[in-house]
Amino acid sequence: MFSDLNGRTAVITGGARGLGFSIATALAAQGVHVALLDLLPAVQASAERLAAEHGVRSVGITVDVTDAEAVEAAFSTAETELGAPSLLVTAAGITIWGDSVDVAPETWRKVLAVNLDGTFFAAQSFACRAIAAGRPASAVFISSMSAFIVNQPQFQASYNTSKAAVSHLASSLAVEWAPAGVRVNAIAPGYFLSDMTREFTEANPDLAAAWTAAIPAGRMGQPEDLHGLVLLLASEASSYLTGQSLVIDGGYTAL
Repeated sequence: MFSDLNGRTAVITGGARGLGFSIATALAAQGVHVALLDLLPAVQASAERLAAEHGVRSVGITVDVTDAEAVEAAFSTAETELGAPSLLVTAAGITIWGDSVDVAPETWRKVLAVNLDGTFFAAQSFACRAIAAGRPASAVFISSMSAFIVNQPQFQASYNTSKAAVSHLASSLAVEWAPAGVRVNAIAPGYFLSDMTREFTEANPDLAAAWTAAIPAGRMGQPEDLHGLVLLLASEASSYLTGQSLVIDGGYTAL
């Protein structure tokens, strides 16, 4: 589909499972070598699966994205194993629900640390290498429609705030790094059946039904629904597109 992706190297945070791994499979199918970064030990098995199924080189690295030094070390390992990355997808993220009057400081900080700090640290390590390599590069942050709306009926102020910050971070870094040829965009999914979301929907079927009823497309998104957009943003086919947050939500936020 996008021949210019073949042979390039991508780093994907949160790549052991869920949306991150799904996106990794889409890139690997285009011939992209992939480094998966994740806190879960299963990341190594996920990398082996990518290599076996798509014939690309892949490495799985266990890392806490909230630790800047550990992220930098992970990027160094990825570069040694696969070459300097020219693609980045930041899919590591968490959400914690709760009434804001009851949210503990450590809970607030944890969500912001994983979703925002983790995105920035990965982008920082990525850009250093991309700028040094002196060739076009593209970063895709996984934001959320929650960056622009307030979800109901669940309360998730920390998540909404973190994703709003991720979207603005994409714009800020896009402007800063544009002269160096590094593009930065965000995609803002709506309700998608990721591993994280499935845990909620299976435990709260009535909530899942309410979400689905509010989506004009009549269904929640599947991870594969993100593939085309991510591949476009990764490819030089979108070389003039940077600093944007693209909502993909089945029309949810259009109402």
